[in-house]
Amino acid sequence: MIDTSGDRPPMQSDSQDFDLARAKVCVVMNRGSGKKKHQELRALLEERLAPACGHYELRESRKGSDLPALARRVAGEGFDLVIAAGGDGTQSAVAGALTGSETVMGVLPGGTFNYFARDLGVGETIEDALDTILDARVETADVGDVNGLIFLNNVSLGAYPQILKTREGIYRRWGRSRIAAYWSVLVALRRLRRPMQLVARVDGQESRYTSALVFVARSAYQLDSFGLEGAEEIRRGEFAVLIAKAKRPLPLMRSALRMAMGKSAKDDDFDLILTDSLTIETPKPRQLVAHDGEKTTLESPFRFEVRHDRLRVLLPRDGTDKTDRPEA
Repeated sequence: MIDTSGDRPPMQSDSQDFDLARAKVCVVMNRGSGKKKHQELRALLEERLAPACGHYELRESRKGSDLPALARRVAGEGFDLVIAAGGDGTQSAVAGALTGSETVMGVLPGGTFNYFARDLGVGETIEDALDTILDARVETADVGDVNGLIFLNNVSLGAYPQILKTREGIYRRWGRSRIAAYWSVLVALRRLRRPMQLVARVDGQESRYTSALVFVARSAYQLDSFGLEGAEEIRRGEFAVLIAKAKRPLPLMRSALRMAMGKSAKDDDFDLILTDSLTIETPKPRQLVAHDGEKTTLESPFRFEVRHDRLRVLLPRDGTDKTDRPEA
C-alpha cells in the first residue's frame, strides 16, 4: 500500500444557513428514467418544494446523455440553488457544471446506489432529502477530477468500462434483466485477452503494474459497503486507488469480477494507493473509462486530482446524518 496523504488538515467548513424562501431554484431531472416515477416526483416537488422557494423551475432532459449539457446551461442562468434529482449519473453531471462556482447544489437521490447522497448524509430517500433541502445549511465538498472531467464516486479503467459497453449491447438485443446484466459481465471478461500495462506516478515516484482493472474511489460509503480499505482516507480528502494484481487469465477474471460486481476483495487481490493527486499512463493513447456509472473515452495520461472544497452543497441544518451507514 502506498499512502501519500501526509498531514493534510481536515476540510475547513464554510457553513452557513441557506434561505430557501429567497432563493432562485432549479431542479434538473432526467425525464427518461421512468414515466410513472417521474410524474410522481414532479407532483411531490410541486407540492412540497415549489411553495418554499423564492423562485422555482424544473428542467428535464429527454435522455441521460443530454444531462451534462443541460446542467451547464442551467449553471449559467444565475440560479442560487440547482438540485439534481436522479441517480449518481445525474448528480455527477450537475456537480460537474457547478464545481468552482458560487451556485449551491442540492441532492435528491433517485438511483440504485445513491453513493453521493449517502456520503453527504442528506438521506437515502426523496422524502428525507427534501427534508434536508427545506431546512439546510451550506457546506463545501471535495470532488474528483480526471483530465478535467468531474466525478463524485469513482473512475475505473480496464474491465468495468468494457462491462458497461457490453451490457448496453446485450440490453438492446435482449432487454434489461438481472440475467442479462450477469451475462454481460461474463461476455466482457471472456473478451478480456490481455491485462493493461500501466505506469502510476505519485509525488515524482513511478510504479509499473499489469492489471485487469484500476478503480479510483472517491466514495467512502462505497468502500465501506464493499469492506475495502481507504474509506477514512477518502473522508480526509484523498483517493483510494485499487489496482488488481492478477495477471493470469483465470485469476484475472475472478479478481475483476469480484471488484466490478462490488464484492469484497481480499488484500492480496489488489495494490492500494492513497493520495490526492496521481497520474496513470497506459500504452493506448485513448482509453474507455467508466465514471459514476457512465462511460467516456479519454486520452492517456490520466491526471487525477482531488479538488478540495470546490463544490457547495446543502446538508441538514442540525448536522444530523440521515443515512444508515454500513457496518465496518
